[in-house]
Amino acid sequence: MKNEKVNVRGFEIIVFKKNLSDYVSLTDMAKYKNADDPRYVIQNWMKTRFTVDFLGIWEQIYNNNFNRVEFDTFKLEVGTNAFVMTPQKWIIKTNAIGLISKSGRYGGGTFAHQDIAFEFASWLSPEFKLYLIKEFQRLKNEENERLSLGWDVKRQLTKINYRIHTDAIRENLIPTSLTKNQINIIYASEADVLNVALFGRTAKKWREENKTKEGNIRDYCDVTQLVVLANLEGINADLIRQNLPQQKRLIRLNQTAIFQMRSLINNSSIKKLESKL
Repeated sequence: MKNEKVNVRGFEIIVFKKNLSDYVSLTDMAKYKNADDPRYVIQNWMKTRFTVDFLGIWEQIYNNNFNRVEFDTFKLEVGTNAFVMTPQKWIIKTNAIGLISKSGRYGGGTFAHQDIAFEFASWLSPEFKLYLIKEFQRLKNEENERLSLGWDVKRQLTKINYRIHTDAIRENLIPTSLTKNQINIIYASEADVLNVALFGRTAKKWREENKTKEGNIRDYCDVTQLVVLANLEGINADLIRQNLPQQKRLIRLNQTAIFQMRSLINNSSIKKLESKL
């Protein structure tokens, strides 16, 4: 995901996502106190006992690889005149994941998980924190709206040829006098022909491999896969009307899926659509 920005009291603050968590630029936030040397502001915050304790507790909750021995050493040193703490020192010594140090003239600096960023904002100014929360929530609302729209677009893509596919199954593969359950089995069987052709596994096999995930295999498609899936539905419908056996259709559909995925994987139109989702 590309960097986002929120504007808090006239200061643009970068937000980016890592492992489904939001990280906020402490460097941008620190400019609220000292625009010339934001690193100094961050270091002043990090040398306080409260900050060291807070960072350590956060890491112990969320980071299994946190170095508690180094953390205990810092706890003994904090408050002394010689104690100095920087983001890089904290990250390297303790294997911390709550802070991230990024290099680069544009978009570089110190970033923190949103939990930590809000604590930093409290230290900067209660007013600043409240405005940050307000803008952050606005950003999340916009993101949720995009995700909702993206979900609708993805689902519509899978429905483009769905009716054509099911009509072909009903007209050519379903004999008369079958029960509703028997008909559903045939529909599911043909859906799995497409699943195996494109994903290499049936819906049942995917569920067995992804027991912690909700939904089905098609809910986790990217846009390219969804476009190919819609195309395969139309092609399979034609092959069914030609009375081609399922086994031969599967081979033909798999070959088509490979060809289309290779053709579309770097397609600029697909990338534009993905960027809007």
